[in-house]
Amino acid sequence: MDKITEIAFQIILNAGNGKSSAMEAIQAAKEKNFAEADRLIEEAGEELGKAHSYQTKLLQQEASGEENPITVMLIHSQDHLMTSMTVRDLAIEIVEIYRNK
Repeated sequence: MDKITEIAFQIILNAGNGKSSAMEAIQAAKEKNFAEADRLIEEAGEELGKAHSYQTKLLQQEASGEENPITVMLIHSQDHLMTSMTVRDLAIEIVEIYRNK
């Protein structure tokens, strides 16, 4: 497996973990378990931070002149990361709606 594919898989893994935690946070908030919801939002942020750091490495390599091949797997990983970040952002808002209900 080449380096780009390995990085893409890491981005997908961490982004997926972050998205799952964000969705679980919404479920916890529905059950009025706000301590758990807050913990899961934090966990989502940590996982997404890991995924983002892999993305940043790729950006830094490209900025320094190293060419990164664009593969479908890499494109998929970027899509997965951005979608997961959006889910986390929305989960934060949904948890707050439940908290203030």
